[in-house]
Amino acid sequence: MQHVIIVIHLMLVLALIGVVLLQRSEGGGLGIGGGGGGFMSSRGTANVLTRATAILAGLFFVTSLILSILAGANRAPTSILQGGTPAAPTAPGAPAPPLGGGDAGGLLRQLQQGAPSEPQVPQSR
Repeated sequence: MQHVIIVIHLMLVLALIGVVLLQRSEGGGLGIGGGGGGFMSSRGTANVLTRATAILAGLFFVTSLILSILAGANRAPTSILQGGTPAAPTAPGAPAPPLGGGDAGGLLRQLQQGAPSEPQVPQSR
């Protein structure tokens, strides 16, 4: 369903761009656009393009809203307060467990086996 709406949305975008580019420039910025005659000079054509732009813009907003509703419909509400496991209390002299859910038991075993507590600098020969 979402893929169909995206395809329709993209077709509306391309049509809206085309209709906007076909319209005659009112301000005549930089002296381009709006010459004295030509293909798009009648007033009726301007009204048709204005109506087409309004209809395409309305459909663009509708498809945007539908896409945002479809994207949010599959999301399950989550809470950062309820999802975590409670932290185990630590003794005052015990080392703090590593951040990121590491193996605290493995760290304690390394410390008890005499693993170096500071990094060792390589010796030159």
